[in-house]
Amino acid sequence: MLEKFTPNQRLLFAVALSFAFFIGYTTLFPPKAPNSGDVNKTTEVALEKSSTQAVVVPPYDANMSTLSDVKTVKTDTLATIDSKEFTLKIDTLGRISSIVLKNAKHDNKEGKLAELISPTGPKPLQVRFADEALNAAAQKTPYSSNVDDIVLGDNGKAEVLLTQALAGLTVTKKVTFYADGHYDVAMNLSDEKRYFVYLGQHPQINDVMMTVVGGMVYAGDNHTTIFEDGDVEGRESFSDVHLVSAFDQYYATIMYDFDKATPVYVERDINDNPVSYLEGTKQFSFKGYVGPKEYKTLETINPVLVNAIEFGMFTFVAAPIFKVLMWLHGLFGNWGWSIIALTALIRIFLYPLTQKGMVSMQKIKEIAPKIKEVQEKYKGDPQRMNAAVMEMYKKHGANPLGGCLPLLLQIPVFFAIYRVLLNAVELQGAPWMLWVTDLSRMDPYYILPILMGATMYYQQKITPSNFTDPLQEKIFKFLPIIFTFFFFTFPAGLVLYWFVNNIFSIAQQYLVNKQFAAARIVRHEAHIAEKHHEKD
Repeated sequence: MLEKFTPNQRLLFAVALSFAFFIGYTTLFPPKAPNSGDVNKTTEVALEKSSTQAVVVPPYDANMSTLSDVKTVKTDTLATIDSKEFTLKIDTLGRISSIVLKNAKHDNKEGKLAELISPTGPKPLQVRFADEALNAAAQKTPYSSNVDDIVLGDNGKAEVLLTQALAGLTVTKKVTFYADGHYDVAMNLSDEKRYFVYLGQHPQINDVMMTVVGGMVYAGDNHTTIFEDGDVEGRESFSDVHLVSAFDQYYATIMYDFDKATPVYVERDINDNPVSYLEGTKQFSFKGYVGPKEYKTLETINPVLVNAIEFGMFTFVAAPIFKVLMWLHGLFGNWGWSIIALTALIRIFLYPLTQKGMVSMQKIKEIAPKIKEVQEKYKGDPQRMNAAVMEMYKKHGANPLGGCLPLLLQIPVFFAIYRVLLNAVELQGAPWMLWVTDLSRMDPYYILPILMGATMYYQQKITPSNFTDPLQEKIFKFLPIIFTFFFFTFPAGLVLYWFVNNIFSIAQQYLVNKQFAAARIVRHEAHIAEKHHEKD
């Protein structure tokens, strides 16, 4: 069937169906949640050599994560830090066991407050010793704290001193918490022992859709390595690391600002998800952050943290687009109107490409009958037919790839803006118009998806086409319905972008159509005048 498509139609068909499948598959088959029934198994990981030195690291033990089958002290809450934005708890094993965000815009889909610390897997500040006997003793010995409950002011900080007294070894963690969600850690061991400090797993607040979730290592000369959930094999080690992160769509658990020589490891757990940890020293200091991936917050804490905001393979395009979106928000004060303004700027930027593609498709439509005549004339001689067709294209200034190449060049921009609007936590709780109260969530009344589908249908109706197969035409006619169905569950901000983009496409296509219609009238009048001249 596809051989009957023009080059433009084949490309549009492939892009449209690929995107529809991409959306549909992830909507119908979302990523599986970790199996809580497996958390007590021990991960069997092949030991690998470090990229900088040959070291042997004991494999990660999932039993340490839950302590469910370790007959030791119960991990009760040891200290609580309360602030305007969050409530943080430290358990009796010296770990950050809970961080609950108070702002309702972060609530999960059931309306419950957002808990950023995963109930399974290792937790931030969890310590594991390489010596098995020492490690077993550490899991049975609770920490003590110099404070029980602390209230943080908006610009305040709170210091907690955690101490664990083991046989022949004393471990201290001095942790300073700040109201913006970051913390400083200064660890000290009374003797040299090999140990590791865990980053903790990423938050699990809402089901993610069509976005990467897992771990990240940002190291060396701006080099980012992503470890996607369900796709981690073995163990990898890094040095010269600027930050290590466990992240989901909107939130991240980050450790940063440690010595460049600190070895950082990432290995798989029982679900092939990443587990990250640092190798500490007798005196070891670093910083951490757990919270939303809000650009301005991360930049204020430390500019290096903005690299934890991940936009996928088109980050090089998405990052500047996101900065423009934030600049527009500074002008309009509303994320919805900022998205509309961003769409307008992108359309202006891409205007030469879209114009070239639309004009090319119009030219091909106009000469389609002549092309068909040539194909019929030389259908028994493919070589002569192709030569005649190309000559026809050349004669009328129509490029068969003229519509394809502009579209291909727009794909990175399209996916970049798509990832920006899908991953921007700033859209959480952001209202637009009367019925859209949260641009990060689906339109509760489906108004935007329906408008998007309607404009897509109308755009399709006024766009030149020369289908020869009724089945092809039916498939294209159903695409707006398919897209509308899938966009029902999309964030309203993303649907708003698509809807406004369709409006601009319709306007531009209308102008191109008017231009060619006027040109046809001029040619027709010239043809009539020429005939009259011949009669005279």
